[in-house]
Amino acid sequence: MTQTVLDAIASDPRKLGWMQGFPPPPERQVVWHRGDHGCFPQTRWAFSHFRELFPTARVAGAPGADLPRAIDPALGAIRFTPVGSDTPLTLDQALLETYTDGLLVVHKGHVVYERWFGVTGPDTRHIAFSVTKSFVGTLAAMLVAQGMLDPAAPVVHYVPELARSGFGNATVAQVMDMTTAIDFSEDYTDPHSGIGAYSTAIGFVPTPPDYRGPRDMWSFLTGIGAHGTHGAAFTYRTCNTDVLNWIVTRITNTSFADNLARYLWQPLGLGDADVLVDGIGTPFAGGGLCLRLDDLARFGEMLRRGGQGVVPAAAISAIRAGGAPDRFDTAHYPVLTGWSYGSQWWHSHGRDGGYSARGIHGQALWIAPEADVVIARFGSHPVAGNAGNDPVSIPLYHAIGQALSA
Repeated sequence: MTQTVLDAIASDPRKLGWMQGFPPPPERQVVWHRGDHGCFPQTRWAFSHFRELFPTARVAGAPGADLPRAIDPALGAIRFTPVGSDTPLTLDQALLETYTDGLLVVHKGHVVYERWFGVTGPDTRHIAFSVTKSFVGTLAAMLVAQGMLDPAAPVVHYVPELARSGFGNATVAQVMDMTTAIDFSEDYTDPHSGIGAYSTAIGFVPTPPDYRGPRDMWSFLTGIGAHGTHGAAFTYRTCNTDVLNWIVTRITNTSFADNLARYLWQPLGLGDADVLVDGIGTPFAGGGLCLRLDDLARFGEMLRRGGQGVVPAAAISAIRAGGAPDRFDTAHYPVLTGWSYGSQWWHSHGRDGGYSARGIHGQALWIAPEADVVIARFGSHPVAGNAGNDPVSIPLYHAIGQALSA
C-alpha cells in the first residue's frame, strides 16, 4: 500500500504541533531514542532543533552585522521549468515544491529575496548536513595555500593510524576530491550501508541493543576497507570528509569547531554555531554543522568576492577550478551533466561559474560569481538524496542568476 506523503503546507511543523506544550503530548514529541529526527514529517521540526537532540561543540563566533537587505518581492514571480517537466513554476511555488525552511538570495552583497517557513527563522541554527563538507574543503585549501598541507602527500604521512585502512595508500588530493577507492556505500535508504553503520558508530542514530561495533569516529574510519583503484572516479562518500578533517586537525592540533572559529567565524564576524559530536566529543565534519542561514550566506558572499582577505586567493582559485568532469558520477546525478567535484565542492562549470555546497534534504549554498549571486537554502524534503530537489533547484538557481544579471 502506497503511503501519501504530506505536502509542504500540510507537513508544516507548527500546524502539526510538534513539541508544543509543557510538556508536549506524547504523540507530538520528537525524541532521539526512537529515531524521530530521521522520520518525516518530524524532520521538519527536528532539522531546526538538532542542538536540542544531540551533543554538540560550540563554534564561537564574533557576531557582526547581517547582510544588508534590499528586498524585491517581485522576484518571487521568476519563472522556470523543472527538469523533466513541461509545467513552469515560479520561485514562490518552487519553495513549497522543495519543502524549503528558509531561503536567502544575495545579489551584489544585498539580500534581495528572503523567505522563512515552519519553525525556521533568522536566528535558527539549522542542521546543514553535507554543506559542512565544503567548510572542511575550504579549511584544507587554506592550509594548502599556506604551504602547510601537501595534496600529493599520502594520507598516512599525516595520519599513520589509517595505514591499514582503505585510505592507507591514497593521497590527500584523492581524499579532497573523493576519488578514493574504499569499501563504503552512501545509500541513505539502506540502514546496513556504510553510511548507516557510520551513523550508528558516531551516535547519529539509536544503537541496537546487541551492537558491538565502533562507538566513535576515529575507530570507524580506521576500519574502512579498500575496493578498487584510487583516482579512477569520483564516488561521493562522507567518510572522506572526516578523514580530511582528521588531517586538518592533525596539522593544526585544533578541533574542527575551533578551526572554524579561528579561520572563518571570527574573521567574518559570524554568529555562534554548533557542530554535532560523537560519544567522545569528536566533531562530525562530514555533516554536523548547525548555523544561521545569514551566516551561511555571508560565508558564500566572502567566497564570491574572492576571499576578502580571509581565504587566500590561491585557495579560492583551487576551489573554483573544480575537479575532473570525466570522472564525475553522472549515473547517480543525471541532472548534473557536465559537473565535477573537487576540494569538497560541487561545480557546475556553467555559464554563471556556479559552484555549490550541498546537503541531504535540500541544504544548499550556491555561489555564482559571474552573476554576482549567492543563494543559501535550508530545507526538510522528505527524500534525503538531492535527486528529490535537483530537478527543481538547479534550474531555479540558474533562472535566478539570469534574472538578476539581466
